[in-house]
Amino acid sequence: MGCSHTGVYSKGYYSGESGQSNNTEHVVKAGETLYSIAFQYRQDYRQLARWNNIDNHYTIYPQQRLRVKRPTRIRTRYTKKDTNVNNSKHPANHSTVYKPEVKTRPGSQVLSWEWPTKGPILSRFSASDPGQKGIDIGGRRGVPIYAAEAGYVVYSGSGLRGYGKLIIIKHNETFLSAYAHNNRLRVKEGEKVKKGERIADMGDTGTDKVKLHFEIRRNGTPENPFKFLPK
Repeated sequence: MGCSHTGVYSKGYYSGESGQSNNTEHVVKAGETLYSIAFQYRQDYRQLARWNNIDNHYTIYPQQRLRVKRPTRIRTRYTKKDTNVNNSKHPANHSTVYKPEVKTRPGSQVLSWEWPTKGPILSRFSASDPGQKGIDIGGRRGVPIYAAEAGYVVYSGSGLRGYGKLIIIKHNETFLSAYAHNNRLRVKEGEKVKKGERIADMGDTGTDKVKLHFEIRRNGTPENPFKFLPK
């Protein structure tokens, strides 16, 4: 992503590496959601759920170990016994990492994207550069950031290193959008937002200048936002 230009973080991080010694597993931290973890590793959240036998409520827990790379064998059907296979050994008073259940179906929503803010384009998407998986839009601190399409907020926080204060919106079963480096987050996880609704204020958290880093992900894979945004 564009914020790799700061030099603070290695490009390896932005290519989806977690910085842990074992990149096949991720240890869940408080405040994370299945969506934010999938975003970090550039995976489809549904794949992570399948690989870890997590049901479609997508509930995860602090200290839970999640497989973040494809296993050699994948169990594709859930049974009652499968539920919470990876959620064992949690104390009775464990703190659930909240995951808002988003009830959308493939094809249930025709998407019509809008620009998330106005300003000069500072950097563009690059399929070959792992550090450029979105676009950077410049502006002043506090400039409004808007939802590029309607959806549900599935992450709102600052737990992904290098993204600063980040919002991830789920639009349907296929598409997510992400808004990074905000100065203020105006929506919380689980909230439904309308297209064009103000969700944040532009800032420079996690980067070296005031800007918005904007991404569109299709089934976990970064796409060029210019393919979807109006001319």
